[in-house]
Amino acid sequence: MKAAIQLAPERPQSYVNLGMLQLNAKDVAAAEQSFKKAVALNPKSTQALAAMGNFYQAVRRWPEAEQVLRKAIELQPKDPQLRVTLVRLFLAQGKKEAAEQFAKESRPALAGDPKGPRFLGDYYFMVGDLDKAVAEFGSVHAAHPKDLGVTRTYAQLLILKNRLDEASRLTDAILKDNPKDGPALVDRAQILIRQKRAGDAIPVLEGVLKSEPDNALAHLQLGTALSMAGNNERAETEWREAVRLRPDTYLGWRALANAAMRKGDSGLLNECVGRMIQLRPDLPQGYLLRAASKVSRKDLKGAEQDFKKAIEVAPQDSAGYTNLGALRAAQKRYPEAEKLFQQALERNASDTDAVDNLVRMYLSQKQPAKAIAAVEAQIPRAPNSSPLYFLAGRLYTAMRDYGKAEAALEKSVSLDPNNVQAFTLLGQVETAQGSVDKAIANYERSIQANPMNVGSYILLATLEEKKGDWQKAQQLYLKALQVQPDYPLAANNLAYLLLEHGGNTDVALSYAQVARRGLPEAPFVADTLGWAYFHKGNYELATQMFEEAARKAPKDPAFQHHLGLVYQKTNDPARAREHFERALQLNPNYSEAAEVRKALAELTKG
Repeated sequence: MKAAIQLAPERPQSYVNLGMLQLNAKDVAAAEQSFKKAVALNPKSTQALAAMGNFYQAVRRWPEAEQVLRKAIELQPKDPQLRVTLVRLFLAQGKKEAAEQFAKESRPALAGDPKGPRFLGDYYFMVGDLDKAVAEFGSVHAAHPKDLGVTRTYAQLLILKNRLDEASRLTDAILKDNPKDGPALVDRAQILIRQKRAGDAIPVLEGVLKSEPDNALAHLQLGTALSMAGNNERAETEWREAVRLRPDTYLGWRALANAAMRKGDSGLLNECVGRMIQLRPDLPQGYLLRAASKVSRKDLKGAEQDFKKAIEVAPQDSAGYTNLGALRAAQKRYPEAEKLFQQALERNASDTDAVDNLVRMYLSQKQPAKAIAAVEAQIPRAPNSSPLYFLAGRLYTAMRDYGKAEAALEKSVSLDPNNVQAFTLLGQVETAQGSVDKAIANYERSIQANPMNVGSYILLATLEEKKGDWQKAQQLYLKALQVQPDYPLAANNLAYLLLEHGGNTDVALSYAQVARRGLPEAPFVADTLGWAYFHKGNYELATQMFEEAARKAPKDPAFQHHLGLVYQKTNDPARAREHFERALQLNPNYSEAAEVRKALAELTKG
């Protein structure tokens, strides 16, 4: 670079490039002189001024950075990128009010520029104020309905706010004119993901990538859909491709960071968190993830520093207070924890993590009345929070106050029909009260609202089995396996029903083997596979499976009963008697007790 300057000493850009190299080499003094030289050579070069402003921001010399950037904006008042740079400078200092005010001033100043009408909305989107962003883009879209960029951004915001019907209308309108529009197809996939229809989203995104293999957003969303479908390995591959294509994809690094947390990959996590903080030092998520990693390594002092940094950069965000409060509660510094949880809830009345942690803290101190009071006090402050009503229902259920639990959970599912956990617990509460028909109706509602959720099919099938309607239960297990073909619990239960009710034993064995692959350590799965081998006449393998099940769950009478049957078949009456008698000792009222007594009588006759 110095050689280039010798050849063209009057070229400002060469000094800008040299300054950037010197800054990267940590030679701050030399870098400053290079940037100053670039500006001196051309005082009206907004590129040189912007570079100097970025330099001053990098070394945290805020007033000088602002002064230089404002001078650049005076020279080029209609350059939106210069204005974005100044907005980011304010945000880096935590001056959100100044940033918002400047964004508001920039909208009229950029009149005539295509980005002018959306500048304020983009600002709200950037800082995560989705309510204001939606309102602003709604207004801009109404004024500029044919602006494709505005329409797409508005659709993305509506998706983030779960206003999926409105987002679908915008996306469908784009696809009507151009069925192969990549961004609109990605939006459609995001809507499907939000609707818990990952299986439908995956082929849409794969289709986009077939024609646009470098579409980073499509890779990002495909990773999300695959993760929801349980294919975490391939999901990580897609997220890695997203950040390779677009290293500035903050959401890609965040998804990878969460994947690293799940599998305990500290190296990947540190890389991702570093990128997140580098890209958005004004957002708390990077610091919170780094703190969580430090907590897992018992570095509580380091975690505390990061929690405090998250609060510093986003003092109105509740997450930093909630997480630091959880750390204080773990340290048994309860008054400090309580204050932090309250500070979190002052900033976000719907922060169920804060309420949940507060409740756990009270329960750990054996103060259930305070736990209930904390939830009941929060509900009027966030009356439309489905997760909060679910938390209340969970707490009432633990207290065996089923009436209040049912009412809270009904409210939770009415506010969010996609809240599968609330539907599930509601069914359990109603079953505990003897209202099996009501529980069945609720699981049916859950399936209608969440057709891709396997759990609801399983729970409903279990209740139908209890009612004696094994045909309906069998249909529900089949539907669950259509949603997720390798779901082990559905495969296990379907195999057992087929064996108990004269179904095809080869099909039953196949399902039992699917269950075994998914749950290799579960004793009830070993028993089902043994029962399939028993019906096939393969008594050696059946014995192995039954013995494994009985060893792992020695107090289950069914496993003892099955062992007795296989020993009876293999002409070992002493062992058969031993296990039949053991089954009756464990539970004289076991559902198959009559069959066990009949088998014992036959052994006696023999």
